[in-house]
Amino acid sequence: MNRCIVGYHKDEEGDWVAQLECGHNQHVRHNPPWTNRPWVMTAEGRAEKLGAELNCKLCDHGVVPVELKADRES
Repeated sequence: MNRCIVGYHKDEEGDWVAQLECGHNQHVRHNPPWTNRPWVMTAEGRAEKLGAELNCKLCDHGVVPVELKADRES
């Protein structure tokens, strides 16, 4: 299911992670030749991709984001 990128953060290993509108996160590595995302390497490139869609496989599988799970349990 396609979801918009709403922000970014780095993981504990220093890799960029896109924050999606659904509450899930997805790595957006530039790791040629397997993954070609040179835009992730600069602040300008990442800013240009805000609002772009990525396929969220967690949404495809009906996984509830951790933040929403916590809200539902309260």
